[in-house]
Amino acid sequence: MEPIKKRIREFVVQNFLFGQDNGVTDDASFLEQGIVDSTGVLELVAHLQDRYGIKVADEELIPDNLDSISAIAAFVLRKRAAGGDSHAHP
Repeated sequence: MEPIKKRIREFVVQNFLFGQDNGVTDDASFLEQGIVDSTGVLELVAHLQDRYGIKVADEELIPDNLDSISAIAAFVLRKRAAGGDSHAHP
């Protein structure tokens, strides 16, 4: 899971933190820390769908799946195990 976490962290830092990591931990809540807003969630989902070849259904747009680097990595792994695109990048 570590390569996925690293890539998700890179995306979040570049797109939501202006290139500054600011010590965000893998389990830090994006909502509580004000890192990602509702528009940002849509941008994040588009990135996940493109990068990892998964589809994110409306009912999956919940904090349990998308509110931290760890949650997103676990979500991506579950989605890929359930039939994601085998040509997607790690």
